[in-house]
Amino acid sequence: MMHTAVGWHIELEFKEEDDQHTRAVAMVRLPDGTEVRAHGRASRHQVDANQPRVGEEIAGARALNELAMQLLTKAHGEIDAESGRISHPINV
Repeated sequence: MMHTAVGWHIELEFKEEDDQHTRAVAMVRLPDGTEVRAHGRASRHQVDANQPRVGEEIAGARALNELAMQLLTKAHGEIDAESGRISHPINV
């Protein structure tokens, strides 16, 4: 049996809205041409030190988590369409 290696490239972009808020957008383009996008946001408490990289990590993690949930939903929809039954979602 031959296996084909498939790779996905995920893009993350960040925007510092101000010195307390960071937004992230995650996007993956699947081999069928479908693009899935998700957003994440981080807010710094006013007494915390200004650490932009930490805001990016939190906002990025939240965007990636949302991206993962969208991919799971998409996969279950495809399972259901193919099998004619309702699949049980994986909760992460």
